[in-house]
Amino acid sequence: MTSTSSNDAPGASSVEADRGLLGTLLDFCAALREHGLRVGTDDALTFTTAASLLDPSRLEDLYWAGRATLARGREQIAIYNEVFSLFFLAGTPDKEQEEWKVPAPTRGSEAIFDVPSGEEPEEGDDEQEARLGTVAAAVIVDHTKSFSDATDEELERLRKLIATLRVAPPIRRTRRQRSSASGRRLDMRRIARETMRAHGEPRDLWWRRRKERPRPLVLILDVSGSMADYSRSLLQFAHSTKRATSRVEVFFFGTTLTRITPALRRRDPDEALALAGEEVRDWSGGTFIGVALDEFVRRYARRGMARGAIVVICSDGLDRGDPALLDSALERLGRLSYRIVWMNPLKGDQEPFVPTSLGMSVAMPHVDLVWSGHNFASLAEFAGALPSIK
Repeated sequence: MTSTSSNDAPGASSVEADRGLLGTLLDFCAALREHGLRVGTDDALTFTTAASLLDPSRLEDLYWAGRATLARGREQIAIYNEVFSLFFLAGTPDKEQEEWKVPAPTRGSEAIFDVPSGEEPEEGDDEQEARLGTVAAAVIVDHTKSFSDATDEELERLRKLIATLRVAPPIRRTRRQRSSASGRRLDMRRIARETMRAHGEPRDLWWRRRKERPRPLVLILDVSGSMADYSRSLLQFAHSTKRATSRVEVFFFGTTLTRITPALRRRDPDEALALAGEEVRDWSGGTFIGVALDEFVRRYARRGMARGAIVVICSDGLDRGDPALLDSALERLGRLSYRIVWMNPLKGDQEPFVPTSLGMSVAMPHVDLVWSGHNFASLAEFAGALPSIK
């Protein structure tokens, strides 16, 4: 959501980028009060909470969040529409059109609601802002922009957005069974127990069905020099994935393979990322994908870590090692794992993907799915598509 208002619009002088969404929403509440609407602290708190929970890229959702929490009665809708238009769009809607809707912003100016870290406010802050500061904040950034083209400030904002992603791996049925209210096979043991408790008169039929559990997920991230523009963001994605599900293993590689799963168990993202960075000795060095994958297969995959797992390899494919070793490692990994997904930032929005490096050409026959992962939009789309990978 991009806030654009004219100089004479109510509250326009206070809509500044450095104030963030919190200041903007409080100014909007003040503008509504100036036009006769009774908006108290509790109303503002409800409004900001509702705004932070809705679709973060649609100005229309912000409009309806405010209308549902700040406008009381049909007689206030026209006033609310007018103030909203003046404050955010520098225009005036038709007062008679009570079902007026705000158009969604363009992709080049999308906004994301970011939940703050919950740190204590600085001394001297207003009590109302201190109370609302833990509810919502804004980060205005184009999430279709490549990590390699983003500024340091934009990368910091994008990493905060990546931290909000929740990754859920696909669900698989195990061979173990459990009692259930429905199924294909009768649970005779459960029925017998219930019959004895009821003194020989069974009340319900019980069935057995196979248990379900999430598939293991393995992330193998390239942190070599050619991936320098993407490795930090992918590390944040790995931390978000680890927080979302426990059955995740994370590895870094450049010239050697390093397991960083224990470091990513830290709840604080900055602490986890700093600790993970300290454990990697070959950060921004050379790239030996075949050596790293061969070590992963021998030390970890054969011992069961890759069994039934989805293995996600994040690399540009610019391998300086032996192509035959890479081909052999991927062939063995394909037999041990459930699916191999290759996340290549050089893919971008290219459909279909045509590899331009020898390493990627060698890997393509062994890969089940190729993703880009070059921007936030691609990572968010991957997080949404992962549960449906078959």
